[in-house]
Amino acid sequence: MASVGSNPTPSAMYSVYILKSKKDGRYYYGSTSDLDKRIKEHNAGKVRSTKNRRPLILHYSEIYETKTEAIRRERFFKSVDGYIWLKSKGIVVERAVSPHGGPDGKNR
Repeated sequence: MASVGSNPTPSAMYSVYILKSKKDGRYYYGSTSDLDKRIKEHNAGKVRSTKNRRPLILHYSEIYETKTEAIRRERFFKSVDGYIWLKSKGIVVERAVSPHGGPDGKNR
């Protein structure tokens, strides 16, 4: 977890988070200034990219003092190097894919 400076106010903190879909096992990476509210938005179907992957659980998060730092870390997580780092730390794992297509056996 990122270290936070001296006594920041909650409104000055930004989270980078990884959600995991309980439906398909896939991950979603994001950043926000209000993690609890954002997770509720995801699970209420208000986020287009996760709407059909609900329910989602918080899998991992880090806290940063600035929005710039949080966005930089989110972009890293979404990169090839970031994915390799997340795998090396055991934070994310590769999903097993059915020989018939996707994880649910449906051809894609």
